[in-house]
Amino acid sequence: MSKTFDVIIVGAGISGINAAYRIQSQLPGYSYAILEARDDLGGTWDLFRYPGIRSDSDLFTFGFQFNPWSRDNPIAEGSAIKEYVRDTAKKFGIHDNIHFGHRLNTASFSTESNTWSLAVDAQGEKTFTARYVIFGTGYYNYREPLKAEIPGLDDFQGQIIHPQFWPEDLQYKQKKIVIIGSGATAVTLLPNLADEAERVTMLQRSPTYILSLPNRTNSRWLSYILPNALYTRIQRMIWIYTSRIFFLFCQRFPNFSRWLLKLNVRKQLPNHIPYDPHFKPRYNPWDQRLCVCPDGDLFKSLRQGKADVKTDTIKQVTKNGIVLSSGEKLDADIIITATGLRLQMAGGATLAVDGQKINPGDKYLWNGVMLQDVPNAAFVIGYTNASWTLGADATAQFVCRLLKSLESRKLIAATPRVKEKEATTLQDRRLLNLNSTYVSIAERVLPKAADRGPWQPRDHYLKDIKFATGGDIDTGLEFAQGPSLRLRPKIA
Repeated sequence: MSKTFDVIIVGAGISGINAAYRIQSQLPGYSYAILEARDDLGGTWDLFRYPGIRSDSDLFTFGFQFNPWSRDNPIAEGSAIKEYVRDTAKKFGIHDNIHFGHRLNTASFSTESNTWSLAVDAQGEKTFTARYVIFGTGYYNYREPLKAEIPGLDDFQGQIIHPQFWPEDLQYKQKKIVIIGSGATAVTLLPNLADEAERVTMLQRSPTYILSLPNRTNSRWLSYILPNALYTRIQRMIWIYTSRIFFLFCQRFPNFSRWLLKLNVRKQLPNHIPYDPHFKPRYNPWDQRLCVCPDGDLFKSLRQGKADVKTDTIKQVTKNGIVLSSGEKLDADIIITATGLRLQMAGGATLAVDGQKINPGDKYLWNGVMLQDVPNAAFVIGYTNASWTLGADATAQFVCRLLKSLESRKLIAATPRVKEKEATTLQDRRLLNLNSTYVSIAERVLPKAADRGPWQPRDHYLKDIKFATGGDIDTGLEFAQGPSLRLRPKIA
């Protein structure tokens, strides 16, 4: 079996499957392979198994443009998303190009041969060669969670669970559960555990903005008068534009947005749980990611009396519970640390160019796609204020356009470079426009963005897809000539 390809995609999740489709449809003569560390596809949706795991973006934009989500519910459970990804991979012949159980350890580029050499662990070490690599691994560390700094946690004699490693056989019926955290994971877990647990408490240092939305589309009536292809396209654009407008509205009118979100929450809270402090964030809307609550399931659990919210800091974890700084004690049989995820680049693989190790945290990201001083590689990063897949698709479409351009110009490599004069004047910007704790902690491992030029952070899908399909691909790139861009053209 050949281990040489024109393009290698790392990761068989949403990003990898989307990139594979774009490669095979827009570059039909190119050979490609997908390297997947796990034994199944799906990425995040194969890894996370906690009760109720679901998307925090609508599936009409989180789904694939070329294979639209066909169900009425915009928010879907993880199992349904994984099934959808698997069906898509099989429908378009992508599944046959996935190499499961292939974990990338090292990716090294040689400027002499203008090729990537990928050292892969697959029950022994294998080496793959490629002209171009797409890292569709996202930025989550799947093997190591973000460590929760909780005083006395080791003294707890009950079960301590991190959602990233949820035990399949966990018995929580009639148990007292404390979920530490207030993000999307905690908001998802609470209503799904409350059905069987004796009591579930969400313990947070500070609250998050939560928006309840009906988990059904309001545009379904259009399907009765429009062809299905046109209907799904219109529905997707409706969600893209409304989400963007809502984000911009929140940024432009933060006080009014606070008031609207407050109204949405207060009308759903039971009388014994006050809005302040439990649902009154300290920051403006979209300074951190907003949590979507389908059909208000979190608030239904609070009204039923089997769930509660506490806003405080932890003084000490004891053998059978948690003592808060206020002196209140929470009894617990199970503590769940939903405190965020550890971030990384390239799936944790070591990157090198001509033997020199590359630390992504020291480099700028060119147009949100390619890493400074790293040739022929794309890093798929989605949006924090919109669906991940929109950003992933903009990246994939850019890569296809870049490869077409290189081949037509008889070029063999493209490398982002920061000019010496430019380097002294660039002002650093955060790559992800969130002030969440886990994002702040990860700044040293994530690439940098800057205040101008091709080094600015991504803004929004409509702008990025315009760049991907017709923008300037010369500024900031250094090119190399060579005999042939393709290493192993696909056999028709």
